[in-house]
Amino acid sequence: MQPALPPVIVRRLWQLMVAAGVIATALYVLFPDTLISNVAFVALGIATVAACFLGPRRWGAEPPTAWLLMGAGALTFLIGVLIRPTVTEQSMPWPLVADVFSFSGYVLLGVFLAMLLRQRQSLDRHAVLDGLIVTLAVGMTTTLTLAIPAATTTGRPALVSLIQGTYPLFDVIVLLLIVNLTFTAKSWPLSLVALIGTMVMMFAGDFAYAVAGVGGKIYTDPIYNVPYLLAYTALGVAALHPSVVEMSRAAKAPVQEWGWQRLTMLAPALLLPPVMLLTNRTKTAEARVLVAVISALVVSLLLHRATSAVEAQVAAQLRSEHQATHDPLTSLPNRVSISAEIERLVTIVDPEGHDRVWVYMLDLDGFKWVNDSWGHDTGDQLVIEVGRRLRHAVAANIPVARVGGDEFLLAFVGEKGGALHLVDDIRGCFARPFPVRDTEVVISASIGISHAAGDAARAAVTAEALMRDADTAMYRAKGEGPGRSSIFDTSMHDQVRERIELEVALRQALAEGQLRVHYQPLVRLETGIPIGAEALVRWEHPERGAIPPMTFIPIAEDAGLIGSIGTWVRQEALRQLGVWRSEGVVGDDFYLSINVSPRQLSEPELPLIVSGEMLRYGVPAHCVALEMTESVMVDGSSVTARVLFELRELGVKLLIDDFGTGFSALGYLRRFPVTGVKIDRSFVIGLGVNVEDDEIVRAVVAMSHALGLTVIAEGVETPLQRDALWAVGVVNGQGWLWGAAVPASEFADRWRRSVIAGPVPEVPAISASAYENAYGRHRRPE
Repeated sequence: MQPALPPVIVRRLWQLMVAAGVIATALYVLFPDTLISNVAFVALGIATVAACFLGPRRWGAEPPTAWLLMGAGALTFLIGVLIRPTVTEQSMPWPLVADVFSFSGYVLLGVFLAMLLRQRQSLDRHAVLDGLIVTLAVGMTTTLTLAIPAATTTGRPALVSLIQGTYPLFDVIVLLLIVNLTFTAKSWPLSLVALIGTMVMMFAGDFAYAVAGVGGKIYTDPIYNVPYLLAYTALGVAALHPSVVEMSRAAKAPVQEWGWQRLTMLAPALLLPPVMLLTNRTKTAEARVLVAVISALVVSLLLHRATSAVEAQVAAQLRSEHQATHDPLTSLPNRVSISAEIERLVTIVDPEGHDRVWVYMLDLDGFKWVNDSWGHDTGDQLVIEVGRRLRHAVAANIPVARVGGDEFLLAFVGEKGGALHLVDDIRGCFARPFPVRDTEVVISASIGISHAAGDAARAAVTAEALMRDADTAMYRAKGEGPGRSSIFDTSMHDQVRERIELEVALRQALAEGQLRVHYQPLVRLETGIPIGAEALVRWEHPERGAIPPMTFIPIAEDAGLIGSIGTWVRQEALRQLGVWRSEGVVGDDFYLSINVSPRQLSEPELPLIVSGEMLRYGVPAHCVALEMTESVMVDGSSVTARVLFELRELGVKLLIDDFGTGFSALGYLRRFPVTGVKIDRSFVIGLGVNVEDDEIVRAVVAMSHALGLTVIAEGVETPLQRDALWAVGVVNGQGWLWGAAVPASEFADRWRRSVIAGPVPEVPAISASAYENAYGRHRRPE
């Protein structure tokens, strides 16, 4: 449960802990051996324990169990320190009770540090070596100066002396863990600095007691506990500061360098053995042997550490170089690497010979579908498998690289026959299904091919041109259908230039309001009276004139403009419908059909946006129909499904456009809340002429009626088609039999009269070819 305190105060609790620690320490020093000092110590200790229990949980520090153990350790330390003055004067075994609590605190502290190291995944070999150097030197010093004298002190029970001699050794073990924790951190956040301060204060307190223990005393003066009060204060700060969450995150550097932090600990440790030789503690032969052995070990560890650091630096350099030239997912060369390789091939190929440099750009067909359906992890596995198959399918001397999300590049030197044979080898990689999750998928690759003769003088320019031209050819191949290949020719440059110019013009058209919305009637076949209209986007270029949707819609899709265009069309159409309704041009049942793209339907906020737009323009939900392609249902994510259900809950109609050309699965119609289908014009054209088209339309109508769906026939051009549709049960239609899409003013003038006067005379039929020439095959804004 989150604390009820304001966030600002929560973030400042560590500062309150500092203030509380200073006050408690001051009271303890000013009023020793009094109720005030004892209350101050107990209050500070309890506050620290509470901080260990609550602070890390508030900030989400991991692992939470570690901090619970640290809190328990702080509590046992507190009990041990508080009862020590009382039990020290008692007879055995009462003096040992304080040691039991203190020992427990050490064990819990050690487990806490070990859990942090494990969570950080930072128990590094170099840090262990540095920690051992420090630990051996400090351990030798404490053993000679504190542990042995305390353990051999007479005049008290031998067990008490032995226990007093072990405290410095506990400190050495904790020192090894804290050194590893600090040496494996790239930075020292405040929580880590405070934790180091906690350990330093504990060592200071234990050192004071160890010195007293050498003199034969277990407890002398309460002033010896002051370092422990400071340790509790620092521990509380470490637990309450927001940076506590960083202590459990893996943050070790790839190579453990000897920075100033390490040298601060290592330098004194290296000086301890020779300094000890100058003291009285090393007069005995045994002590000198111990110092000699420790010195030898420290020097050996130091040399091994230096050698290891050099080896690690070399390995890190090689790893960095490999990462700079290879794809991290497939371990294949990346664009930088293969660009250099193609440049090398262009340099060595004889321009007068028959061989040429051939470059192949591959783009996976259907990769987006796999990514959207199964997730990016599955997509990554598919990319890895494609890379593996490509590498095994071609000769070892043929470079294979991954240069994009689902794009691969190959280079080949040889004649045209060999180059075309390589295309077959590449396609062979996609002949077998790819295992994905618990199923298998079949995908293909569109291949763009470019070639050039050797040119040592302009190798870099030629290599760049080869990759660019292969990419251009790949897009041509992709436009011809999945699994196709295309060899670059210079005319493609003109097409690319044309496309770029159109994209720039389209962006300008969107910004300057050159786009228009035209409206084509949806009519009742029996009467010819409109029941609605479809809003279709048109572009009238100031210089080029009318640009067909089949030309600019794909450009908008590739350029990422389709969402903006779709939003503008929807808002303009709803605004116009609101005007028509207020002016009485259309009745209350008249609805407007608006195309929406898969990209728009993947936006969770779309239902809320549409609801707000209908409210703004005074359009009820039953007067709005949203058209989508079948691919939305097939490729739809959970977000898309939720958006569709929320749109239907608003009361909006949902129509499947171009039905029959895609997947057309009954299961999709039952799974999603669609209200109607629009039969594609390719089936309508053959009605009354092609028996198969008649049967397909009849089946679609029967299926739709069984599911309670409305049916609209698209592309109705002749009375024969209209009559055939009526005969198989289609009630509504759309097409040039009743006129093309026209501007709003013309639509209002024509269809206002039709509502008043009744059925409208048929417009002279226009052929499908004339329709294509005028506007092309209209594609939905996606």
